[in-house]
Amino acid sequence: MFIVWDKSENGDWHCTASWKTHSGSVWRVTWAHPEFGQVLASCSFDRTAAVWEEIVGESNDKLRGQSHWVKRTTLVDSRTSVTDVKFAPKHMGLMLATCSADGVVRIYEAPDVMNLSQWSLQHEISCKLSCSCISWNPSSSRAHSPMIAVGSDDNSPNILAKVQIYEYNENTRKYAKAEALMTVTDPVHDIAFAPNLGRSFHILAVATKDVRIFTLKPLRKELTSSGGLTKFEIHIVAQFDNHNSQVWRVSWNITGTVLASSGDDGCVRLWKANYMDNWKCTGILKGNGSPVNGSSQQGIFNASLGSANTSLQNSLNGSSASRKQS
Repeated sequence: MFIVWDKSENGDWHCTASWKTHSGSVWRVTWAHPEFGQVLASCSFDRTAAVWEEIVGESNDKLRGQSHWVKRTTLVDSRTSVTDVKFAPKHMGLMLATCSADGVVRIYEAPDVMNLSQWSLQHEISCKLSCSCISWNPSSSRAHSPMIAVGSDDNSPNILAKVQIYEYNENTRKYAKAEALMTVTDPVHDIAFAPNLGRSFHILAVATKDVRIFTLKPLRKELTSSGGLTKFEIHIVAQFDNHNSQVWRVSWNITGTVLASSGDDGCVRLWKANYMDNWKCTGILKGNGSPVNGSSQQGIFNASLGSANTSLQNSLNGSSASRKQS
């Protein structure tokens, strides 16, 4: 079941559309950039991903929102459950990536943004491990090639690094593995690059049995092979087990300065770095949105000392989408 919620000017949320979609559980739903209209993508256990577009037409209040969304295409290339779907950053055009339990990441492009029924498969990346989540690097800098991070929840003992970074190579016109985060050996549920506003390096958040934040600093070109993939100096700058449970989702604010995480403890936690680059918990929200008293003082992490104070709380999941009406 899909449910779309709109936020009115007075701050109230109301359901504007709901419909049954896939023939299996829906794992993820994501918005395209508003530049491309009101467009959603979903992925499911039924081995497909779908693209939906809202049709704005005249209708009376009674029927409003009941039939505005139209399925434009179904992507059927996967042979196993499609576990995540993400639209590419808008500067790359209307593209989306899917990942599947069989370890394949597929990248599609809509050559005509006015015709969302036509999508072409541009790339297939074989990750050689079951994929659970993906994240595009949102950097629009011409110094950074298109990059996508892939997380795995594979429990196989011979699979060590559960996070892999793939970069587009202009010479071969293919994606290839640039790095692997060898310290992440537990199943990964979600992964998120932070928006890059003028930074020379990348920040990546990982949701596993705890919350982890990494920096990826590109090495100087003379230290990498000519024309080859970028190599990175990778550091873990924060690690929090305050949820005391599995962490299922991580999401950055628009400036990439605040990270939100949710887990099995039923709370959302907010993390922010201070002027010394020490990350700490700045707030805890319950499932109903109410704050937990005294939460801003919990969960301090000192990257230089590698110490963490522990607390508790977090979770959230489902197949609903929300937006704010202008």
